[in-house]
Amino acid sequence: MVDDVFASEIGAATGRGLGVMELIRSAETLKAAGELAAVGALYGSWIQHNRDNGLLYAVLFNYAVVLTDAGDLQRARDCLEQALQLKPDFMPAHINLGRVHERMGAVGTAVQQWSQVVDRLPQIEGNGISHKLTALNQIARTLEGAGQDESAEAMLRQSLDIDCHQREVSQHFTALRQRACEWPVVQPWERAPRAAQMKAMSPLSAAAYSDDPLFQLAVAANYNAVDVGTPAAAMDAWPKAAARADRPIRIGYLSSDLREHAVGHLMAEVFGLHDRGAVEVYAYYCGIPAADPMHEAYKAAADRWVDVSRMDDATAARRIADDGIQILVDVNGYTREGRTKLLALRPAPVIVNWLGYPGTLGSPYHRYVIADEVIIPPDHELYYSEKVLRLPCYQPNNRNRVVAPVGQTRAEAGLPETGTVFCCFNGAHKITPFTLDRWLTILDRVPGSVLWLLAGADAVAERLKARAAARGVDPARLVFAPKLDNPHHLARYPLADLFLDTTPYGAHTTASDALYMGVPVLTYAGRCFASRVCGSLVTAAGLPDLVAGTAEGFVDKAVALGRDPAALAALKARLAENRDTCTLFDMPGLVRALEGLYGEMWADFRAGALPEPDLSNMDVYLEVGIEPDHEAIEVQTIADYEGWWRERLERRNRVRPFPHDRRAFPAR
Repeated sequence: MVDDVFASEIGAATGRGLGVMELIRSAETLKAAGELAAVGALYGSWIQHNRDNGLLYAVLFNYAVVLTDAGDLQRARDCLEQALQLKPDFMPAHINLGRVHERMGAVGTAVQQWSQVVDRLPQIEGNGISHKLTALNQIARTLEGAGQDESAEAMLRQSLDIDCHQREVSQHFTALRQRACEWPVVQPWERAPRAAQMKAMSPLSAAAYSDDPLFQLAVAANYNAVDVGTPAAAMDAWPKAAARADRPIRIGYLSSDLREHAVGHLMAEVFGLHDRGAVEVYAYYCGIPAADPMHEAYKAAADRWVDVSRMDDATAARRIADDGIQILVDVNGYTREGRTKLLALRPAPVIVNWLGYPGTLGSPYHRYVIADEVIIPPDHELYYSEKVLRLPCYQPNNRNRVVAPVGQTRAEAGLPETGTVFCCFNGAHKITPFTLDRWLTILDRVPGSVLWLLAGADAVAERLKARAAARGVDPARLVFAPKLDNPHHLARYPLADLFLDTTPYGAHTTASDALYMGVPVLTYAGRCFASRVCGSLVTAAGLPDLVAGTAEGFVDKAVALGRDPAALAALKARLAENRDTCTLFDMPGLVRALEGLYGEMWADFRAGALPEPDLSNMDVYLEVGIEPDHEAIEVQTIADYEGWWRERLERRNRVRPFPHDRRAFPAR
């Protein structure tokens, strides 16, 4: 086989029919097979017969690398000198020529060669690099804020090309590509290798990247250690809080989203339903300036409202401590305006992860995560650093949603009058190639159906339509709904027949909205938190049969329902019948259960039994977790997930042993 490749390519090179990229690929194939002599012969033949090619200098450079590796330094030097005659400003050739001279013992000549590089380039010094990076990053931030994502991405790429270890820049770069549906999301290049991008990934991007909860735990722990960091000292807040009576427990809710926001809508009833004999409610707002009616309602419902958005972390932490907060609920986690550095000061004895971030925070100070039996079954607890406590349903809901009195018709919404309307109003960053391909399979198998998506940037719609066309599905069957204010958006939901969820980051508020408006939701539950929330909501709404356990089951169920209008009508009837009595919309029951959990937490503290977050071997889990190409394999479909991880951990342990822990080797 290798001989055939060599003979064919030599012939093409001699006949001037081999392009430069084909030449390089053929050389790499031969090199991988160990045929180094054949690589040299191929390059030599091509150079001999293609002297007029505009990229001859690059081929001479590559040939010089082969010759250098083979120890033929004189011929390597000759090739590099020829390359520089053709292109004097080709800096890699200057650098390699210096290395060749050094290996030949001509150190002075090597230094002279490298000095040419220094002299030819503009003056570079630390402040100059820093200023350029800052300017590029500021341009990217401004362009992103203006919705010019592609231009912002180009600026971030330039910035990373200079320094790929800028974690925040790399995080924005990944998030932009997710939101733009640019696949693969992780796109390495010479100056920004894959490992650097993977290690810098934000926890929120990781949640949408792969259904790999151990990887997500490691990413969260790394983010906490590196991006949040370790404060010089923790707040001495406990004595005052601990001295308070057991009841009512003083609860602090720290959130940037107590306003017109998805989380704000979910929590709208919580403050007002709290039993003041059981808890006192303090709200610590850390978000953008707001004056909307929902924001004002939160202010009125809290026993004490404190705006900490303009306070530095130390001042805000001192305020929380001075207020004697016993349990501080982090309703942000690793989201945009979250104040994790404030929480790192430990301003309250008990700190809780709930609602704002769909996953573990991998921090040493979040003691509990609140979930439910569907989101975190008992055998999934090892994926979390926090102790798991459970509500009947993890997600609160606003039963007083404002819905516009008149909705659209199908024609007004750009939908066909007949045929099944599948919908998904999740953000585009939640769409993966695996999810989109399942949707397209469903459309292909349900004649006359369409998929109704939330509109975003035009470029995103074009990418999704192009993938549909490539799959043989008419792009016109993807219909994009323009963004509307929430009351009018809710009013158009009933035009849809079935909501198709995304994975691994599924519908949260959007699922609640659909179910509230009588639209059944089909989901494919994975292992990580974000991929199981929708299953929890659907179950709590009384439709557990719409939680698929496999990719094939998801597709088959959607196709069956899409072809059976009567079955869809029956599901809608069940939703309508159950809405006032189901667990999903039982807010008094959720708040009573939440108060019960607060009582458990405070009892743990008073007994000296607070759980300690388990962050064993997180560096090893991150190292092993970034190895697979998560965009080439859908981890959610791996049947023996723990075995898949254990095999890689055992391989790592053989090379560089690490202490056993309950996750890596639970049986030992």
